[in-house]
Amino acid sequence: MKLLFLGDVMGRAGRAAVTEHLPRLRRDWRLDFVVVNGENASNGAGLTPDHAKALLAAGADVITLGDHAFDQRDMLQFIETEPRILRPINYAKEAPGKGARIYDAPGGRKILVGQILGQVFMKRPFSDPFSALDALLRTHPRGGLVNASLIDIHCEATSEKMAVGHFCAGKASVVVGTHTHVPTGDVQILPGETAYQTDAGMCGDYNSVIGMDTAEPLRRFVTGMSKGRFQPALGEATLAGLYVETDDRSGAATRVEMVRQGGRLTPAGPA
Repeated sequence: MKLLFLGDVMGRAGRAAVTEHLPRLRRDWRLDFVVVNGENASNGAGLTPDHAKALLAAGADVITLGDHAFDQRDMLQFIETEPRILRPINYAKEAPGKGARIYDAPGGRKILVGQILGQVFMKRPFSDPFSALDALLRTHPRGGLVNASLIDIHCEATSEKMAVGHFCAGKASVVVGTHTHVPTGDVQILPGETAYQTDAGMCGDYNSVIGMDTAEPLRRFVTGMSKGRFQPALGEATLAGLYVETDDRSGAATRVEMVRQGGRLTPAGPA
């Protein structure tokens, strides 16, 4: 199976990058399934139903969220009607929506997609991600009823993301990090044939501070004082993510590549 995961979509610029590049990538790379993290797609904080519909129309099969899952209040109702949107598994038990689902892929194949939140340096304590993942992956082993499985680890600490990656090695097909918006250079296939990257980066304007216009972040760092709200940068965005190929019978990752399309970062992706 040919899979594409796109990192955090950041504001209007990130949405424009997805709309511009994803339809072409689906066609040219003959992608079977696309997962997009959309938790910052609406003005940098959360996801509105209209913006979710635009990402799905552009070619996303599933949208994952994160700790900002319900910053846009309309998502509380919309997620109950749209199964292609996932909030984290270990979010509040009373939260609407689901944290993992099995989806259909071309050729009668099945793929499990799930998302968890980390605990280290996060603003509020979320329940244990490891026990949640253990239960999920034991119930849906790759190569069983699902041909592939992808886990989005939405964490602040790189060490926690790496720990989750090794915990899922041999159990998931793909483990990829989101939340910190900076792409890491550690793309690899872990022992157990699990594709891994600590952070896929963001789909946004990299002439910024993690996607935000530089003026307010610099003011706060330099003076320790705020003057206004953070605003997403609006320059040309780079589409950043991870391309993975998996074996349909075992669910093992057989190829993994960083993806860069457009914007300021050097273009890359499968030949």
